[in-house]
Amino acid sequence: MTDDEFLTSFAACTLPPEQFSHAGHIRLAWIQLQRHDFDQAVDGTCRGIRAYATHLGAATKFHTTITVALMHLLRAAGAADRDVSWYQFVTANQDLVHNARAILGRHYSSQCLDSQDARERFVAPDLQPLPV
Repeated sequence: MTDDEFLTSFAACTLPPEQFSHAGHIRLAWIQLQRHDFDQAVDGTCRGIRAYATHLGAATKFHTTITVALMHLLRAAGAADRDVSWYQFVTANQDLVHNARAILGRHYSSQCLDSQDARERFVAPDLQPLPV
C-alpha cells in the first residue's frame, strides 16, 4: 500500500484495524512528518488517531503524551528526511517499531506515562528531555 493509499484509507476510517498496529501508528506519524512541519504533523496525527479510534469505538485508547513523545523521537531519528523512504526508515529504526515503550521509558517513568493527565494532554518527560 502506498503512503497516499494508507493515508486515504486511514482518513476515511476504512483502514482495517489489523493494519493500524503500532507500526501503523509509526507509519502515520512518519507520513505526517514527511509532509508537514512538526506542529502540523503532530496535530494531524493526533486528530487522525482520535477520529480513527472513535470510529472503532475505542476513543479512550488514544494517549496524547505517547503519540507526541514518539513524534519527537521519530523526528530525531530522521523521519522528516524526504530522501528516506518508509522502508529505509523502518529498517534503520527497528527499536522504535518493536521497542517503543522501552525507549519512552528513558524519558518517562511508568507513573507519569500511566497517568490520566498524560493520556489526555502532552506531559513533558519526568526523567530525561525528549530530543528537539
